[in-house]
Amino acid sequence: MHKDLLHLMRAERAVRRHLAVTLAAAVLAGLLVLVQAELLAGVLSGRFAVTALAGLVAVVGLRALLAWTQGVFAGHTATGVKSALRHRLLARLQELGPARLTGHRSGELVTLTGRGLDGLDPYLTGYLPAIAVAAVVPVAVLVRLFAADLASAIIVLVTLPLIPIFGALVGMTTKAVTERQFHALSRLGGHFLDVVRGLPTLRAFGRARYQATVIRQVADAHRSATMRTLRVAFLSSLVLELCASLSLALVAVPIGLRLLGGSLDLTTALLVLLLAPEAYLPLRMMGTRFHASMEGVAAADAAFTVLDRTPDTEPTTSDATPLVARDAASAPPPRPDGRRGGRVEAGARPAGAPRIHLDDVTVRYPGRDDAALEQVTLTIEPGEHVALVGESGGGKSTLLHLILGFVRPSQGRVLVGETDLHDLDLDAWRASLAFVPQRPHLFTTSVAGNIRLGAPTASLEEVRQAATAAHADEFVRGLPEGYDTQVGERGANLSAGQRQRIALARAFCRPDATVLLLDEPTARLDGRSEAAVVAATADLSRGRTAIIVAHRPAMIDLADRVVRVHEGRLVSDTAADLGSVR
Repeated sequence: MHKDLLHLMRAERAVRRHLAVTLAAAVLAGLLVLVQAELLAGVLSGRFAVTALAGLVAVVGLRALLAWTQGVFAGHTATGVKSALRHRLLARLQELGPARLTGHRSGELVTLTGRGLDGLDPYLTGYLPAIAVAAVVPVAVLVRLFAADLASAIIVLVTLPLIPIFGALVGMTTKAVTERQFHALSRLGGHFLDVVRGLPTLRAFGRARYQATVIRQVADAHRSATMRTLRVAFLSSLVLELCASLSLALVAVPIGLRLLGGSLDLTTALLVLLLAPEAYLPLRMMGTRFHASMEGVAAADAAFTVLDRTPDTEPTTSDATPLVARDAASAPPPRPDGRRGGRVEAGARPAGAPRIHLDDVTVRYPGRDDAALEQVTLTIEPGEHVALVGESGGGKSTLLHLILGFVRPSQGRVLVGETDLHDLDLDAWRASLAFVPQRPHLFTTSVAGNIRLGAPTASLEEVRQAATAAHADEFVRGLPEGYDTQVGERGANLSAGQRQRIALARAFCRPDATVLLLDEPTARLDGRSEAAVVAATADLSRGRTAIIVAHRPAMIDLADRVVRVHEGRLVSDTAADLGSVR
């Protein structure tokens, strides 16, 4: 039995009361089978009058009532245990905080507290009562068999231990297989949620389709683990049923021969034949309920692992590390031109920077009456730096999403060179972009893996060069494992400025990027972090087309032009101060 769950049940008064009623009802219903067998054997052999059938019906009815009582109180027990465990788990998560839970993704924790703990139902409502019945009823049956027929009782006594022995042998395999199944389920839930949250970032860096393949692989791993669990469960049922059937045959055949030989009376023979299966049945049911409850036990183990973690405990890396960004060994092969991806030198100018032209563009979102952008015409020349300013909700981010291809204009066109963006290969177009959002999404993988997102073949040295250019190398080297440090979900163990600099390092790690899109990269940063991000942005934008959504003067100073957007319209387009950093 699960010791931590038993301690939890002892600590909850209502759960203790419900569990006691459940076990008592289960044991009484099991013991009544002795009375039922005595009455039925007596009536069939003629020892009791037919009126004894009324007593038999009463016993059957009482067993049905006890079974109903067991079910009701077992349900209350399961509800109480799951509620108490969830409350403790949520309180513990709040106490630990996100910085100490970097080894767990929220998707995994959601799966654990929801679907995972629901798996405790078979354990609490089936396995625990089965243990109580298996501990009492076979002993009572054996005592009655010894009183009725010594030879049959000895056969049952010798063969009865075979069921728990074989059940334990199969059960050891079942536990390991079921734990792997639960971990696969947690991995699927955690990875899927991480991908959905970071989908805009994945699309911007051309990794969305690859993630569809990864999710398919994770789902296939869960399916395979589930099928292995079912195979072991069916094998267990076969072994237990076969063992019980052969044991019963060893009892029934001698009983029949002795009955024919006249050495055994009919009443005793019927009583032995009716009671012998009841000696094996509780053990078989315990084995069956054990396999059905293993997923819940695995979930309980995971829950108590979180509950037992102290604030000073170093978080362990989950085996469900998402495959958002692979290292060079598992990434797609290099491009035909031989370049692998890596740092863009300050001052380098990638060839083929396009001219971007918005021609009378209007964007309307479903369910909104007002247009997000209305009749916007804007031209951005190759290598030009444009700052988009204006109040929040004015349409600046929508303009960036237009260029990224995330939204399509309801009216007008977005031209890249002379080609409508709608007619371009969006994956190829996004490969030429470097996008730094206002709230960069960091995935639950290493720092290097996050920087390598847009250039999966980049070497560790190239990742370090990109981090250096983004003014991130110093703080990354100070992390516990440097570039191999696991980033908490959405960068929970990093400051806002550190997350922003890792996002800039991603952009530095894309050598073919000709267009830089930045959406308020210095929002909510302190002065020191802002200065580092502005300096890195100045290096990154040098020699590239840059479109910067900005509110801070330091970012606006990087632009050649300042375009003001108000309520979806361009209200001004002026040249910036020539003293800006270039």
